[in-house]
Amino acid sequence: MKEKVLIVDDQFGIRVLLNEILQREGYDLYQAANGLQALAITKKQSPDLVLLDMKIPGMDGLEILEEMKKINPDIRVIIMTAYGELEMIEASKELGALAHFSKPFDIDEIRRAVKSYLPAKMNTI
Repeated sequence: MKEKVLIVDDQFGIRVLLNEILQREGYDLYQAANGLQALAITKKQSPDLVLLDMKIPGMDGLEILEEMKKINPDIRVIIMTAYGELEMIEASKELGALAHFSKPFDIDEIRRAVKSYLPAKMNTI
């Protein structure tokens, strides 16, 4: 069974870029442009990992993260922020975010982080 990764960013170009890069790694990928879409996908698909932008109109990344943790307390989340948003980074870590990347980010670093934070799926017979 493939690992599921949800990309949450209001910028279409970022979603497409991350989708293309991670698709090559063989993950099942989902995309959301806002908090409501992200939460609906989280409920329906139970992603193994979420790449979550912190600056999203309507519902910001902290609110999305908090709601995701209510749906699944064990959900793994990596946040993406603009450089220098230290308060938001700290608040997200308190809510359980595993790591953060500042935009613009290094694609190879994101790819490695996704791989390292996804638990290997156990094969069941």
